[in-house]
Parts: sequence; structure tokens; C-alpha cells
Amino acid sequence: MCVVLRAKLASVCETMNLPEVTVVDYGVGNLLSVRRGLERCGASVVVTSDPDKIYSARKVVLPGVGAFSNGMAELQRTGLDTIVQSLAARGVPLLGICLGMQLLLDESEEFGKTAGLGLVPGRVVPVPALSTGGFPQKVPHIGWSPLALPVKRQSWESSLLQGIKAGEAVYFVHSFMADPFEPKDRLAECFYGGVPVLAALERGNVMGCQFHPEKSGEVGLKILSRFLTI
Repeated sequence: MCVVLRAKLASVCETMNLPEVTVVDYGVGNLLSVRRGLERCGASVVVTSDPDKIYSARKVVLPGVGAFSNGMAELQRTGLDTIVQSLAARGVPLLGICLGMQLLLDESEEFGKTAGLGLVPGRVVPVPALSTGGFPQKVPHIGWSPLALPVKRQSWESSLLQGIKAGEAVYFVHSFMADPFEPKDRLAECFYGGVPVLAALERGNVMGCQFHPEKSGEVGLKILSRFLTI
């Protein structure tokens, strides 16, 4: 019965021309909330670990929670690391969320150096345990923080954050942060204890959010909806 219902739903989605997005299941992602968030935005969502389905996807979301080394180990074990790299090379829109965004970079310093997917030049470093004033601050960084434009970026027009206003808040949970080498890849920042923390990146068709758009209310849903149009 479930198979029949899924087939009918797929047929309805095709008839309605809903945007299709594939969520990569590599064992370390919060898949249910990501799927629900995308579906609330009107997407037809496929959650899968099947390399063939992921390779042929039109849009791909790489979620993730936990340690960088564990995430990369699972991608490599399943062969999905090369699939994701191929998608990026072919121009398929790719969105990394939380750990999924960090994995897009060259390497991470979490628990020693671990190589990443190498899609965005840069590294992943610890969230500072001291504020700019030298006072201790809690790590991980958990909670709502307002988005800000990086110094060398004039606007979010024609980007993943198109339609978002500086100062709108999104929800973070992380102990490490991405540090792209090229300023143009820095899409948005937030400030934690006065320290600039990368909130989002964009390098062509490769995009990432350190925050959880699926847990960031209407602002997050606007970002996911924007991804579906890219």
C-alpha cells in the first residue's frame, strides 16, 4: 500500500511541476527536519543514499550534524564523496547545511586535520572561546544570531540569501566554523562575542549555511525557497 501511495504522490508532484530536491543520507544528518522544511517550501523531496539517484539529481542538499571526521568517513565509505564532487563540477546546485557546509571546504582542524571535499578553498577552525574583549564565552555557539554582510560584500542580490535583510536572525548550533580563504566566498556572517563567524558561503553553484534554515522559522524557509529557484 505504501509503495502505491508513494507512486501516486510522485505522479502528482510531476503533474504539479514541483521543484525536485535530493537530500543526501550518509548517516549523520538530521534528515526529517530538513525534509519537512523543504516540503513546507513546496518541494518534492527524495531522501536517499543511492549513488545513482544522487548523481542524477537536479538539486542536492548535504545535511549533517556531529564531527567532521565522522562525516567524511561516512561519505568516503559509501563512495558519496566523489558523487558530490562530481555534482559540483557539473554545476548542479548544492547546499550544505551545518556540518554539510563544513565538509565542502578543504580541511578541518577538528580532532586533528581531516581532508574535506575541497569544493571551497578554506579550512574549518574552532569557534573562539574568548570574546573580542578577552572574556570567556560558551562553546558551542547555540541560539539565534542576526545575519550580517561581510565587509567586502555589498548585497545579497542574486545569491542564496536574496530577499533576506541584514539583522534577520537564524538558529545556530556549532563548535567549529568555516573559514574560506577567498573573501568573495563569504556570503554572510554573524558575530559571537564580537568575533565574526561565517554564517553562509557561496561559490558558484556550491552554497552552504552554518545555521539550520529548517529550524530558523520564516527566515529559514525563505532561504530554502530561494534555493529551490536556483
